[in-house]
Amino acid sequence: MIIHPAERTSSVQEYYFSRKLKEIALINSHRAAAGEDPVINLGIGSPDGMPPQEAIEALTASAVQPGNHAYQSYVGLSELRQAFADWYARWYGVQLDPSKEIQPLVGSKEGILLISLAFLNKGDKVLVPDPGYPTYSSASRLVEAEIVTYDLKAENGWQPDFEELERMDLRGVKIMWTNYPGMPTGAQATEDLYARLVDFGKRHGIMICNDNPYSFILNDNPLSILAQPGAKECCVELNSLSKAHNMAGWRIGMVAAEADVIEQILKVKSQMDSGMFKPLQLAAVEALKQGPEWFARLNEEYARRRVLAGEIFDILGVEYDRNSSGMFLWGRVPEGKGETLADRILYEAGVFITPGFIFGKNGEDYIRISLCAQPEVLKKAADRIRAITMKNY
Repeated sequence: MIIHPAERTSSVQEYYFSRKLKEIALINSHRAAAGEDPVINLGIGSPDGMPPQEAIEALTASAVQPGNHAYQSYVGLSELRQAFADWYARWYGVQLDPSKEIQPLVGSKEGILLISLAFLNKGDKVLVPDPGYPTYSSASRLVEAEIVTYDLKAENGWQPDFEELERMDLRGVKIMWTNYPGMPTGAQATEDLYARLVDFGKRHGIMICNDNPYSFILNDNPLSILAQPGAKECCVELNSLSKAHNMAGWRIGMVAAEADVIEQILKVKSQMDSGMFKPLQLAAVEALKQGPEWFARLNEEYARRRVLAGEIFDILGVEYDRNSSGMFLWGRVPEGKGETLADRILYEAGVFITPGFIFGKNGEDYIRISLCAQPEVLKKAADRIRAITMKNY
């Protein structure tokens, strides 16, 4: 290239799944030449179900209306912000001012970088969970912040060890990332956990950034950290329609926080895009109106898939929580064998399962199965894995 990349890019690599999908595409070309079926992908959490019919109808109806293809407001339609506020009040018991405390996003993943850009200076410190979503770390690196990991361990129910946190040097820490139901662990949030996080953030002057896209998946009690008394003083919450409404490709998310936090996020966001496509916003309004029956059907299907994913783990002799939440199953393997086992399953059985090391050192002894595959696909994957010898992994 004619010029050197920015130094900040040297701190990150291409996203693991981006790299792995290219490798799988190459493997599939060899499998096709050999007359074999393609690799079964159980690695990525991309919902395969249909969105609410009302959302699809709203999208198609509004897309043919003249005037709906122009630039839109940076802050989103008032109807969408009100729909998010109603959603939070109905399901989480949280009251939000739609004019000041909600910012629609192009998927909640965008919000991770926007928050980092808005609030972190070079050298500021960020508490990142281990294991946790890799984007918390990569966004922090891109803004040249310093990552301080905090341990999540099975013996603590994959919740922070607050005594350990209090012993850490917290000078310079501005943000703490949290995520429940946890990705990749499936651990559920509790009222007590959120209360302790709010207390921790207030006492140490740390912004608690809670990433909450999985709260409806295999979980009968969706929680928001913003429901805790005084949470808005120190908390920001990201949410999304991707998982709970089968709308991952639509890229519709939101961030909720007190007004001055939203103002800072909007400063950055308004420099980066020109508003969300209006028909998408109107469709999101309809999606957010879904009632209990939508989530009951959704979770009935995910519960069926969790059992089938568990059967794969049973074949492998992997330990796992049969009642975990979220759209993944997280299983423990013999020490240090997570990546080895995942590779063997890919290369010998033609099934892609995610090795836990990509989520941090505490994930090295784990593998993860996505529940975003039809039951017949999960059964086929189990048959392929059963057919290979796994005794010496």
